Amino acid sequence: MTSILSGLPRLALTFLLILPAIILHEVAHGYVAYLLGDPTAKMRGRLTLNPISHIDPFGTLLLPVLLLVVSGGRAAFGYAKPVPINPNLFRGDKRWGMLLTGAAGPATNLALAVFVGLILRFTASSIPTSGPGSIALDVLVTFTLINLVLMFFNLIPLPPLDGSRVVQYFLPQRALRIYDQMERYGFIVLFGVLYFLPGVLSGYLNVTAYPLFSVITGLRI
Repeated sequence: MTSILSGLPRLALTFLLILPAIILHEVAHGYVAYLLGDPTAKMRGRLTLNPISHIDPFGTLLLPVLLLVVSGGRAAFGYAKPVPINPNLFRGDKRWGMLLTGAAGPATNLALAVFVGLILRFTASSIPTSGPGSIALDVLVTFTLINLVLMFFNLIPLPPLDGSRVVQYFLPQRALRIYDQMERYGFIVLFGVLYFLPGVLSGYLNVTAYPLFSVITGLRI
């Protein structure tokens, strides 16, 4: 499907919709940690929807804009300041707690995508596809897709992405120590892949986020 918006308006819309998606993602991490007995995020004022508390100058502002410009508005990724979590304060199994807190962010993005995507499925036929009214269609489509992309991107099992927190739960202790040591190099490896092998990410999204978008909304990208 095509968008009525292009150029700078399209970039601006995508950027504005990325913000709530990544902020809610981070708040979910902190809230689940709080439910498990860790008040760190709450004490540091991170269980709030106030964007100022979550904005990272590079990850929330510069990175999404750069990716949007480079990709012509087709793809973007961003992140907020990581919510502080202290697994030593978790009640019960710490590894299980890390799995739950790690999965909370992607699960929130999935819930947002399903909620907005179902609205889109049942209202798309009544929304005009041309003129100012079609901007509503753009918003619903873009927000659904952003959340699916964020979910699947964060589920990549590469530290410090959320997928690594899920994988760690299933690793034996020896492998876990080695895996933990990878965290300091995780973003270097990640950006290396994005820079030198951009087709890997697009291929991954082509078989994950985009098909699920069609399943939820009944629309094709």
